[in-house]
Amino acid sequence: MAFRLNFKGDLIYLTIPSFEETGLVKHGFSTRQGGVSRPPYQSLNLGLKKEDDRASVIENYKIFCAALGIEPENLVASDQVHEDHIHVATCEDRGKGIFRESDIKAIDALITRDRQVALVTYYADCVPLFFLDVRTPAVGLAHAGWRGTVSKIGQKTVLKMMEEFGSKPEDILVGIGPCINSCCYEVDAPVISRLKEAFSYWDELVTEAGESKWKLDLVLSNRKQLEEVGVCPHNITESGFCTSCRNDIFFSHRKDKGKTGSLAAVIQLV
Repeated sequence: MAFRLNFKGDLIYLTIPSFEETGLVKHGFSTRQGGVSRPPYQSLNLGLKKEDDRASVIENYKIFCAALGIEPENLVASDQVHEDHIHVATCEDRGKGIFRESDIKAIDALITRDRQVALVTYYADCVPLFFLDVRTPAVGLAHAGWRGTVSKIGQKTVLKMMEEFGSKPEDILVGIGPCINSCCYEVDAPVISRLKEAFSYWDELVTEAGESKWKLDLVLSNRKQLEEVGVCPHNITESGFCTSCRNDIFFSHRKDKGKTGSLAAVIQLV
């Protein structure tokens, strides 16, 4: 089962069927379609750190949140630096990083069990990881580029939910969102060196692509590390999309040569 494409006027966004079926959350993953930003951020850029007009980005948030049924004031944004730090968000954090100054610094994953707290993380090729503990209930988001992947931020997010909320891995649903897939993601020897340090099965995650070049499968890398800590394979949903291949609907840092907007993952307990 893949992510579901949803259409609302010009807006296109994705949801995870297994998450929807629980009735516990409002959530979605944005595309580049349906906003008001001008090139090269056209049109649904949700990154406030881009050289985009702030008013346009805020309007994009309003458009996206309206489709998800989330109040924009509930949003809590991460401050991503490709590390493995996790913040436990609460009601007091609402608005931080978007509508007011934030003290959430150097954070690549957010978790919460507070209702009406909408977590937000950002992407343009890196791996979006959605988490839903159906028992507690609790939710989380993690941003996993290759650095976050080898740092095992997905695995650490599950462990943090276990520590903070008493979550059990077998109760956690995971969505692996649109990201650059192995078809388009070539890496060099320094990345492979880090991969070897992190995973004994590193060779299962790559295919050779010439001298000192490999194609890295970030989706599989994150799936396997989640299964290692007890997440059930049948509870993991992959999006089915490569952001580079489908640059028509997704921002892609690599395809757009660095001049691009930001996609966003959003999740909130209802």
